[in-house]
Amino acid sequence: MSNDSTSKTLIVATLLCVICSIVVSSTAVQLKPMQVRNKKLDIKKNLLVTAGLVDDSAEEKQIVEAFKAVETKVVDLETGAYADIDPESYDARKAAKNPKLNYKIPAEKDLANIKSRAKYGKVYLIKDGETVKNFVFPVHGKGLWSTMYGFLVLENDLNTVKGLGFYEHGETPGLGGEVDNPNWKANWNGKKVFNDAMKPVIKVVKGIAEEDAKYKIDGLSGATITSNGVTGLVRYWLSENAFGSFIKKYKAGSI
Repeated sequence: MSNDSTSKTLIVATLLCVICSIVVSSTAVQLKPMQVRNKKLDIKKNLLVTAGLVDDSAEEKQIVEAFKAVETKVVDLETGAYADIDPESYDARKAAKNPKLNYKIPAEKDLANIKSRAKYGKVYLIKDGETVKNFVFPVHGKGLWSTMYGFLVLENDLNTVKGLGFYEHGETPGLGGEVDNPNWKANWNGKKVFNDAMKPVIKVVKGIAEEDAKYKIDGLSGATITSNGVTGLVRYWLSENAFGSFIKKYKAGSI
């Protein structure tokens, strides 16, 4: 009798486990599209916040409306020309992991310390009618503990910074995590990224940058490696090994 009771208990417990796992799995499958949608919306919001088009309190309706001013293009990073690729479906982050779609960065050029990147990258043009007001470049690179993902916004001269913001990183709170501090991010506004030879020279320095130092940004206290990582990733993505070819073509009026 005791054995029969134990068997029934085990059967019931097993059935409950199976049912629970099915419920959890099906819920996860159902939630996946919503999670993907919310992540895309959050990235759009971060882009718009960095560009100064909305603030952190913006909700979906405002984000969708503000994003109507943004034209998204896909660029061939080798040639700098626009590519005939649908920007809505293209995922550069996934492409960077695909041997057929990525580019192995030579070590001496890998300022962002990412080893490889997608062959194509998205560029966002913020427009007022037919006039391009700002250019937004996705950037990423290694910090101390993580890969930092964000956006660099340039004015229409393609040299003056409008904003820099990160939407994903795992840097130390209170140290490298200060890349999220609005006061530190404000240091970037109005700085120049290229010298006269079109070489990216902007730099996060150790300590406080001189007030008239147009290429220098205040360092993050106690976070030298993160500071150097930010310098490296910005310089890399503006270099000829990344968006530099596009920037030169656009400034020359050839695209």
